[in-house]
Amino acid sequence: MANITIEPATADRFDDAQHALSGGGDGRGCQCQWWTITNAEFNRTTLDERRELLRDEVAAGPPPALIAYVDGEAAGWVRVGPRTRQVRLARTRNFAASEEPWDDPGVWAVSCFVVRKEHRNQGLNARLLEAAIDYARSSGARVVEAYPLDTDAGRKIPVNDLYHGVLSTFQAAGFREVARPRPELAIVSLDLTR
Repeated sequence: MANITIEPATADRFDDAQHALSGGGDGRGCQCQWWTITNAEFNRTTLDERRELLRDEVAAGPPPALIAYVDGEAAGWVRVGPRTRQVRLARTRNFAASEEPWDDPGVWAVSCFVVRKEHRNQGLNARLLEAAIDYARSSGARVVEAYPLDTDAGRKIPVNDLYHGVLSTFQAAGFREVARPRPELAIVSLDLTR
């Protein structure tokens, strides 16, 4: 049985974050900056610039993500933090149906998962989500919101789009669906005050 631990993405773990982000999908190129800057800003930045943006974000704190380790190796990543710090979320038309005010710092978002190819199908997304909920709760979040894809909606979803997370994982963690902007895209919410 593998030993799985999950730790905050802190400055001393930046190399681990890079390892987790580089194992498949768009994590390496995105550097988990897609939701933190506008589309124009993202398109103007190079990979090296996005890596430095992430380094600066991690160094400034609080940790913007959590890293999953499998037997000591960085294997996965989840971005979780105040939705107000993920500016593109509010600018995304598909997310306009959120029930929560966009300027409320008590609303946190889980917006990105990355799991290295060799560690997939081990339940890491569920473990990362559980840790993200605990992290949000302990940091004073009132609500956690996410934008997962429904793999049972009848449309084949490209693997690289699964960085949103999968609806069934969120439902199993107690999230309720609040909107369905597209057949395969849900907005889900978890009230942490209950």
